[in-house]
Amino acid sequence: MVGVPVEMSRERFEELVGEALDEVPAELLRTMSNVVILVEDLPPDGSMDLLGLYQGIDLTRRGWDYAGVLPDTITIYRLPTLNVCETETDVIDEVAITVVHEIAHHFGIDDHRLHELGWG
Repeated sequence: MVGVPVEMSRERFEELVGEALDEVPAELLRTMSNVVILVEDLPPDGSMDLLGLYQGIDLTRRGWDYAGVLPDTITIYRLPTLNVCETETDVIDEVAITVVHEIAHHFGIDDHRLHELGWG
């Protein structure tokens, strides 16, 4: 197991992701389409640098021919998140930021614009 500054079970981390989703306005969640949110310990490459990842076709690029595709995925990575935090409060804040960041990608907002908006 990778040593991290904050110890937290996967179950507790998943609860925090759920709580972060609960804070997203309902109107926004209702407009999300064909996307699932997952929690994994590490990215496939084992990197500790990636906290979250959106994979799919964002809503701005979906056209009339968008049909019959697997859901987009938003993955929140537990161990890299714990690695950049010092306290559980830091984890709560970082999970909330990461969830919003990845949802923004689902809506077609790129990293540059997110940084401009203060969600870097």
